[in-house]
Amino acid sequence: MYWFKKEQFHSYQETTNGVFGLFDTPEELVHAAEKTRDQNYKGFDCLTPFPVHGLDKAMGLEPTRLAICAFIYGCLGLSVAVTMLNYIMIQDWPQDIGGKPSFAFYQNMPAFVPVMFEMTVFFAAHLMVITFYMRSRLWPFKQAENPDVRTTDDHFLMEVSVKDNEEELVKFLKNTGAVEVKVVEIDKH
Repeated sequence: MYWFKKEQFHSYQETTNGVFGLFDTPEELVHAAEKTRDQNYKGFDCLTPFPVHGLDKAMGLEPTRLAICAFIYGCLGLSVAVTMLNYIMIQDWPQDIGGKPSFAFYQNMPAFVPVMFEMTVFFAAHLMVITFYMRSRLWPFKQAENPDVRTTDDHFLMEVSVKDNEEELVKFLKNTGAVEVKVVEIDKH
């Protein structure tokens, strides 16, 4: 059940034309992405069936900041673990385990290290996945946006937005080694 009517949602969508170039090998796609970047075409994207090493640099993309988020999330998990262990094992319910009373956190810290490690990894991993999905605008029940089903198997696709240069883009993509070039209408959300 949608929270909105589909007719209302369509008023927010834009449609533009785009040129799709289909390539047989990842090397051809990387070479075409470099040429496209060098020609200063803005608004192009590549779709591949598997990660292609060097494609992000060929497209001129900035490095990801997901590692910074992972570090912050790990620190958050560590602080939650330390706070939780201090409250539970030292303040709220201190226990005399093996003749060793729990009077201070630092005295019992070696026993707490596995819990602190696991909470750090748990927070970093789960919050990183959530951040990735939010950043990529992926959510449950999202309709797939696959322009050509061959990109999930053995072909590589480059999508370039058209701005009154449709014929020029078609020629350009054919010259870069595209096996198939077609002009299509793209929905921009």
